[in-house]
Amino acid sequence: MQVDAIPSNATARETAIAALKERFGVRLSTGEAIRRQHGTDESYHPTVAPDAVFFAESTDEVSEAVKICAANKWPVIPFGVGTSLEGGVAALRGGLCIDVSGMNKVLEVNAEDLDVRVQAGVTRKQLNEHLRDTGLFFPIDPGADATIGGMCATRASGTNAVRYGTMRDNVLSLTVVMADGRIVKTARRAKKSAAGYDLTRLFVGSEGTLGVITEVQLKVYGIPEAMSAAVCQFPDLESAVNTCILTIQTGVPVARVELLDDAQMGACISHSKLEGLEAKPTLFFEFHGTSAGVVEQAETVQGIAQEMGGTDFKWATKPEDRTQLWEARHNAYYAALAQRPGSKGWPTDVCVPISRLAECIVETKKDLEETGLFAPLVGHVGDGNFHLVYVIDPNDADELRRAKEHADRMVLRALSMDGTCTGEHGVGYGKMEFLAAELPEAIPVMRAVKQALDPDNIMNPGKLFRMN
Repeated sequence: MQVDAIPSNATARETAIAALKERFGVRLSTGEAIRRQHGTDESYHPTVAPDAVFFAESTDEVSEAVKICAANKWPVIPFGVGTSLEGGVAALRGGLCIDVSGMNKVLEVNAEDLDVRVQAGVTRKQLNEHLRDTGLFFPIDPGADATIGGMCATRASGTNAVRYGTMRDNVLSLTVVMADGRIVKTARRAKKSAAGYDLTRLFVGSEGTLGVITEVQLKVYGIPEAMSAAVCQFPDLESAVNTCILTIQTGVPVARVELLDDAQMGACISHSKLEGLEAKPTLFFEFHGTSAGVVEQAETVQGIAQEMGGTDFKWATKPEDRTQLWEARHNAYYAALAQRPGSKGWPTDVCVPISRLAECIVETKKDLEETGLFAPLVGHVGDGNFHLVYVIDPNDADELRRAKEHADRMVLRALSMDGTCTGEHGVGYGKMEFLAAELPEAIPVMRAVKQALDPDNIMNPGKLFRMN
């Protein structure tokens, strides 16, 4: 795939690199291998390397680095661990990649208030490991062990979103380094506020185009008294999706409900050694609450599933059984790739109102069959979000064309149903045209915000929307 990459200004580049080298020494790298690593994400998008990489260790250091870049009108690209999926880390105009993975301290845990403050480079698994002995946990799990800062920047979600919401719902405050190097804290620790513009949510989902997120104040939750998982298989996708829809409409407070189609289920059975299951459309459930509440929830869902033709409703109450089930779900991407050694994965997602979910999935799958492509489907169907992973030969131009055309049709189908072009992957530069189609009246407003906060367009340029 061709990208609109433009080399940065040579004079600005040399001046900025010299100043950064003098200030930060060996933590400023221009080595080719390191630059390439920081211009690559987990998607099919080609590598577009920055001119240099700075390994930051504090908010003040990020501020100093951004001030040097701002003085030279040289681009800045924030980087966590590179798990984004729409080219969000690609240095399309060259510039400085600021790697915050070394900013990985949990700064405070306010157990009584159910919140924590972390540096942006803390990963979700690291945070939960730190919280393990407190009786608390952080529920947002986008699959990859992403950094908290990156999860804020892409407005990440995951399997628990149906109960606990997305990053948008769980961030109380941010510390952000602005495009001119100023350090801004967007809010206090209070659980709600009516004071001024909601700057926190302006930066959540901004994908590094407005500033560099360096610290995050997060909500955390008490570990439930009881947790139970269940798996149920269905004769067709429509029955599985309708089971999910009815469960949500009935008001059952499920923590997670995940859909795997027959192709994905077959891949997971092979890759994760799941026993006693078939390559059929399958729902994975998880229930949180009191012991009695969990049983009641599960029995209600079991009844709904049976009405829809679901069979073999299997319980998993032991921690090791639940772990195996959800590890298989989280490894779905790698399970799909394992079905075609040497292939490359092209993941994409959409989200629609839950009442249109079955229709959107069925039409998408029918369309897929006509392309001849192998693209397993998984979905956080409790909130109307589903994903396809096109398993393709990156050197086969015809496969790439068919995959792109099908992905485009899927997005347009979701938009026609009042859905969105991305439920959780973000826009990056891969879905810029669809954001413009989804929110045409809002793009000029976004452009005005960007112009006001980043007049020289140095913050992750070339992402989300075009400036002209």
